[in-house]
Amino acid sequence: PSGRIPGRWGLYIAMIWTGLSLAVASLLGSWVLIATCLGLFLAWAYSAPPLRLKRNGWLGNAACGFSYEGLAWVTGAAVMLGGALPPWPVLTLALLYSLGAHGIMTLNDFKAMDGDRQMGIRSLPVQLGAQGAARVACAIMAAPQFVVIALLLQWQRPVEALVVAAFLTGQLVLMIRFLRDPVGKALFYSGFGVPLFVSMGLAAIAFAF
Repeated sequence: PSGRIPGRWGLYIAMIWTGLSLAVASLLGSWVLIATCLGLFLAWAYSAPPLRLKRNGWLGNAACGFSYEGLAWVTGAAVMLGGALPPWPVLTLALLYSLGAHGIMTLNDFKAMDGDRQMGIRSLPVQLGAQGAARVACAIMAAPQFVVIALLLQWQRPVEALVVAAFLTGQLVLMIRFLRDPVGKALFYSGFGVPLFVSMGLAAIAFAF
């Protein structure tokens, strides 16, 4: 969108929203403000020079994953706690789901492989090929959830662990279909597999803590 806005208004709008975000976060506690500052840094680093993390699939996807999953989760928890730092189990789970979200971000890159290759954007499908990137994405999405299940069992949360395991099983079944045709089935997996990761799995964790 910024490329279609005349002049430098794309930049100005981004700066205005950044300032507004900081103003709102400053009213919600120090830890909310810290998480907001980190999220805003990642947002600017993702698109703006000199870093432009989106040009590298490993770095850009990590920035998005930590912003969309982990920082959003930590910020919400801190607000519910009156601005205090969430307990370490919440931070640990937020970190694990942020790592898993890296794989979700990779799904968005399959549809733009040719354009990314021409524009010099080194997404994972460009770097590893469609099949290699699909395997990496599936592994990155699944591995943290296995750790989450183990932690929930250790923390005496067997019901929540069972729920996460059930949704992970559904994802693994869908991953088999996705791996057969990564380019053709990336949208399919985004529509059916990702909700099991994001909505269902996170809902179970929210009830646990």
